[in-house]
Amino acid sequence: MDGGPRVPEQRRAGSAAIAEPDLLRFGVLGPVRAWRGEVALSTGSPQQRALLAALLLREGRTATAAELIDALWGSEPPSQALAAVRTYASRLRKILDPGVLVSESGGYAVRGLREGALDAAVGQDLAAEAEKARGAGDLGQARDLLNRALALWDGEPLAGVPGPYAEAQRARLEEWRLGLLESRLDMDLEQGCHAEAVSELTALTAAHPLRERLRELLMLALYRSGRQAEALAVYADTRRLLAEELGVDPRPGLRELQQRILQADPALAEPSAPVAEPAVAAVRPAQLPASVPDFTGRTAFVTELSEVLSSASEAEGRVMAVSALAGIGGVGKTTLAVHVAHRARPSFPDGQLYVDLQGAGPRPAEPETVLGSFLRALGTADSAIPDSLEERAALYRSVLDGRRVLVLLDNAKDAAQVRPLLPGTEGCAALVTSRVRMLDLAGAHLVDLDVMSPDEALALFVRIVGEERVASEREAALDVVAACGFLPLAIRIAASRLAARRTWTVSVLAAKLADERRRLDELQAGDLAVKATFELGYGQLEPVQARAFRLLGLADGPDISVAAAAAVLDLPVEETEDLLESLVDTSLLESAAPGRYRFHDLVRLYARACAERDEQPPSEREAALSRLLDFYLATAAGVYAIERPGDRLVDHLEPTEYPGLTLHSSRAAQDWLYSEANCVMACVRQSGGTGRLRRAVDLLWATKDLAESGANAREYEVAALSVRDAARAAGDARAEARARTALTNVHLVAGRFDDADAEARLAMALADDARDPLPNCWAPNDRGIIAIYQNRHVDGERYLQQAIENFRADGNHVGEASALCNLSRIRLAMGRTASAIELAQRGIDIYDRMGLTLRLANGRYALGIALTQAGRLEEALSQLTQALELFHENRQPLWEGVTHFRIAEVYLAGRRHTMAASHAEQAIALKGIGGEWRRGTVLTVLGKALTGLGQADRAHACWQEALSIYVRLGSPEAAEVRELLDPATAA
Repeated sequence: MDGGPRVPEQRRAGSAAIAEPDLLRFGVLGPVRAWRGEVALSTGSPQQRALLAALLLREGRTATAAELIDALWGSEPPSQALAAVRTYASRLRKILDPGVLVSESGGYAVRGLREGALDAAVGQDLAAEAEKARGAGDLGQARDLLNRALALWDGEPLAGVPGPYAEAQRARLEEWRLGLLESRLDMDLEQGCHAEAVSELTALTAAHPLRERLRELLMLALYRSGRQAEALAVYADTRRLLAEELGVDPRPGLRELQQRILQADPALAEPSAPVAEPAVAAVRPAQLPASVPDFTGRTAFVTELSEVLSSASEAEGRVMAVSALAGIGGVGKTTLAVHVAHRARPSFPDGQLYVDLQGAGPRPAEPETVLGSFLRALGTADSAIPDSLEERAALYRSVLDGRRVLVLLDNAKDAAQVRPLLPGTEGCAALVTSRVRMLDLAGAHLVDLDVMSPDEALALFVRIVGEERVASEREAALDVVAACGFLPLAIRIAASRLAARRTWTVSVLAAKLADERRRLDELQAGDLAVKATFELGYGQLEPVQARAFRLLGLADGPDISVAAAAAVLDLPVEETEDLLESLVDTSLLESAAPGRYRFHDLVRLYARACAERDEQPPSEREAALSRLLDFYLATAAGVYAIERPGDRLVDHLEPTEYPGLTLHSSRAAQDWLYSEANCVMACVRQSGGTGRLRRAVDLLWATKDLAESGANAREYEVAALSVRDAARAAGDARAEARARTALTNVHLVAGRFDDADAEARLAMALADDARDPLPNCWAPNDRGIIAIYQNRHVDGERYLQQAIENFRADGNHVGEASALCNLSRIRLAMGRTASAIELAQRGIDIYDRMGLTLRLANGRYALGIALTQAGRLEEALSQLTQALELFHENRQPLWEGVTHFRIAEVYLAGRRHTMAASHAEQAIALKGIGGEWRRGTVLTVLGKALTGLGQADRAHACWQEALSIYVRLGSPEAAEVRELLDPATAA
């Protein structure tokens, strides 16, 4: 990098900071320091350190005595300057290795240092390697190298070193650092890390307000984060500042960027390469399932589809190609699509994406979930993935821009599910399979896939079974494929069974298929052909396999773990796993991942039909689902107890007969909860309208972290609504009260306070009727929290005092601590700061006594807010920083975001506007601030911080967005923002 120091004796590619235990090494990118191995050496007085720095930075060249005197004292040296230089050199020689500090020609030089001996030289090597990696297109490696170089700085270069030479070198080294930082930030934006970069750039532009490159990067980062008004406001702030300070206009590059933003230039929309996390080589997904080695026939379709796909890469300016294959289940849509996709791989060198959209099942895949998976596969960091479907779709299209990627969307429900998943750019293509013809998918090449011809069906059968076994039984083979309705999946299953049984003949198989007990009359009618095909496989199962197949098909959810399957089957885990693997061998079950299994959606439907027909006694179906619910509830209760020791909630849950897993650490508990989240929520929904209702509601309560963390809030809300409605329909006041209290929490997380209060009010009334202590405690606690946000302080104080009394009556000290911390917030809003601090401290004392790390974070959060208002800012910052660390350790992104916001308030109160703006931006970048209302509060504080930094136009843009949010929500905070925007009018 230009401007970096060059020390020839020390420069080695990739040199490390520490090469050997006794290596003599030096630091100048901070205080001037020396070490021998890990032992720090004394470098003496400031002038002595100045001499050492001057010699280290002269690149091994000799410095004359006159040059050193000038470096240390400038034009006014002391009378004994030469003697002083000699004294300093003598002292340094004593602490350095022999031969390092040499005297020659009346001067001195540092020679013979080994690689890695000077931090500045190491930084230069890393910067040079980064430049090479960037030139080779390896942005991930370049970013990693630059981050390593930047990490070498330890505060101000040559800190505390006097003299004109040190002053000049300090400025040069700082300029070099900023250049490296700009290069790394530029690559951050190239790789899509715009949301994260905004916080860093906001702080940097505040520290270096006249550095236009940083302003340009900030404008681009804001624009790509969907904050166009703020991006334009940065330009206005910059133009005004340059005119006031220097009397000049922004440079042409900055003006051009402003115009491109005004015109919404599509080339600005997204980076040229996806983000890689961690920084590695460009991600090229290769997600296509394996193509079957015995693919047969379909020649015309293969040719037709291959031509459409190749046109996407050959035609300049062509909109991406879309082909949609439609047909009945089992007709071979997926097999054909995968085969064609593999043939087309050379035309799509940037990767292939695949997803099963589960369109035939009761819960098709959500497009936003699929987009999240695709973005991660393309290298986008989790923190850079937006929340909404629209934003994810836009980012997905932008990440694919300029790439040639094939997307295989298997088993789609309808065109609406598919549209957000289409690349939308030339050079890309999409293959879609579905049971329905997608006439409303604009621009798609539609293909209707029918059953195989008799010749193709027979050829497929022969390829699987072997020519030698079919040659003498051709008529019997034709009978087999005819009985299969010429459906490829049915033929494949039948042929595989025969291939696996060497003692059978083709005639034996044909005779079995002729038996109506093994083949439905409707074999050739629509989806019943698929059912008949599965009937053939099901009929070959051993009794224990058949039972497992039937019962496992009853459970909703995308897949199932071995442990959960063991609960369904009421078998030991080891025996269950063997059974599941045997079902995988029969192709009736799929191995989703190690230890997890799933049904194809049609196979699941068939398995359920078998359970309704064959399971005896019929009550075993309900018993299997009851055991599964017990397993989830018992395990979730154990997780809750690990995370909240001493919390009485687990004592009020419905009893379970089947045991759950025993988890021994917080990490294992959290891993289980978040990995099983979708299956648990599916179990809640499935159990709502049955005699399992109360346990389903309690499973919601035991997994409330899924809502509070923000990680699975949407799925949790759907489940809560389902059981609430089921409880109301059943007239079960106890279950309804608990369900409404769970739903209150969902609305609170999303900032929907009116909805939350309505649910909590009804929950309290129902809980009184049911005499249920659980909602009787938590519903008034929630109403108190709601009142805080709605500025109803008297009401909030009454609710929280009621909650405290109820918690104490129930012996729930954890709940009491929560209510005390919430009451602290109320007292604070009422101006009773001392009481607020005392209450929060009481809550912390309870949490601390019980060893509750996550709840302790909530207590420190409340205390930090109270201390902020009391003006005890350093104490507040300490409490909030500890809370932030605990929230991060416990995977609570929502609370991380809110805590960043509160830290921003502390810095704002202390007039440390750069830090305030940085933490506000981190709250926004985490996407963990909990709904639009909280986003408005963060934008309001961000605007205040930007005003303190002199960035009035960007502050105005933040407040305009906050105002639009508050007006849309009908929030009273709109009045404050109006006053900020126009104090004179508001007055």
